[in-house]
Amino acid sequence: MSTVHRISNLIGGKDLPGDGYERRNPADPSDLVSVSPASGADAVDAAVTAACEAQPGWAALPAPARGAILMDAAEILRGRHDEIARDLVREEGKTLAEARGEVRRAIDVFRFFGSEGWRLGGPTLPSSQPDTLVHARREALGVVGLITPWNFPIAIPAWKTAPALIAGNAVVLKPAELTPVSTRHLADALVQAGLPAGVLNVVHGAGPVVGEALVTDPRVSAVSFTGSTTVGMHIERTVHERRGRVQVEMGGKNALVVLDDADVEQAAQIAAAGGFALTGQACTASSRVICTPGVYEAFVEALTKQAERYRPGNGLDSGTLMGPVVSEQQLAGIAAAVERARDEGVTVAAGGDAPQGLMLAPTVLTDVGRDSAVARDEIFGPVVAVLVAEDLDDAIELVNDSRYGLAAGVCTRSLAHAQRFAARVRAGVIKVNRPTTGLDLNVPFGGVKDSSSNTFREQGTVATEFYSWSKSVYMGWDD
Repeated sequence: MSTVHRISNLIGGKDLPGDGYERRNPADPSDLVSVSPASGADAVDAAVTAACEAQPGWAALPAPARGAILMDAAEILRGRHDEIARDLVREEGKTLAEARGEVRRAIDVFRFFGSEGWRLGGPTLPSSQPDTLVHARREALGVVGLITPWNFPIAIPAWKTAPALIAGNAVVLKPAELTPVSTRHLADALVQAGLPAGVLNVVHGAGPVVGEALVTDPRVSAVSFTGSTTVGMHIERTVHERRGRVQVEMGGKNALVVLDDADVEQAAQIAAAGGFALTGQACTASSRVICTPGVYEAFVEALTKQAERYRPGNGLDSGTLMGPVVSEQQLAGIAAAVERARDEGVTVAAGGDAPQGLMLAPTVLTDVGRDSAVARDEIFGPVVAVLVAEDLDDAIELVNDSRYGLAAGVCTRSLAHAQRFAARVRAGVIKVNRPTTGLDLNVPFGGVKDSSSNTFREQGTVATEFYSWSKSVYMGWDD
């Protein structure tokens, strides 16, 4: 019998239970995974109050001591790695291998930012004045609000929470309604590692209620959000209006270009990994492939064969390469996009059939026009649209002809083509002969255009810049 997790809000170091949301396994609706609170604005107010009270003491703790708590939390997560991964599969649907990789990422993120506690600080600079030294201090912002999505329910909360904490901030975290268990595992590890009460608060509930209360609270100095473009733009406007700091990472319509000189079989494997792995539910997924004429037909044939390998199944079953879609609402949106494409005359070369439950077969679309909705709109599922470009220059123009600019890739044997692509494509992440998904944790991450606020980057050492501000200090002395 699988465990039913009774999730509570964490406010001021106390567990405050509540009901409201039942989450069932997307691969097995009979499996009740969790019950979590449908909180109101009052819970957000209490969480922000607790964070305000706890933050000065946390910021006063030396950064290496803050880092030690993150390091200890990483070890706690490591000791529970398999348990957490299995819970992640049950609530989100991805494969066990993908879930294990995500939990490993959260562990490594805590270790990375834990070690940053020994390196935080600003430069020491010469002054034009005699007997004077200048140095820059990094100061915490205060209380920060974090709003995270369901598709990476432990990794994204980790890579937002860790830099916020190491910089000396207190945090109010609002996880996605669909995935409360993974976030609770993260919070539990920090609490067990000795994080003081109130430094991390977790409030569960609907975005229009809990999220809105968080972004409009004037005591919240900064908000970091990952999710849809529509919601992200609203949050950006709302926080800017009250002169808060805001970081939003949003949608993508990421393109993979396959040139005539590419290894077609390798390119198909790369496209499948970027488009079908993680059930296509990644903001950096390859949802459109742009081929030059010489490889188009061979590539489509190779990609449809790859699609057969990604037959959907229960993520806990051995050999499953792709799990179910996360929810009925998500499935309905994907199915509607494919149906509209059929109406436009697009050919469904693979998949596209009525799913069994939330199991949707990988779908390959061909004969796709440049202005087709499936070529321009984010679908967020295992659907890849294949288009044709005349040559590299035309392909680059087509990549850039998008409201989004998160990730883009190219498959080629030519270093010159790769360099031209990297220089001219407007996207925050460029991949050459690699899937558009996946990024090392020490590498800055973010997009341009409608994919991002394009202000502060996430991950890597630059991540703490969003969660801190710089103060210049002049130290003078007299003989």
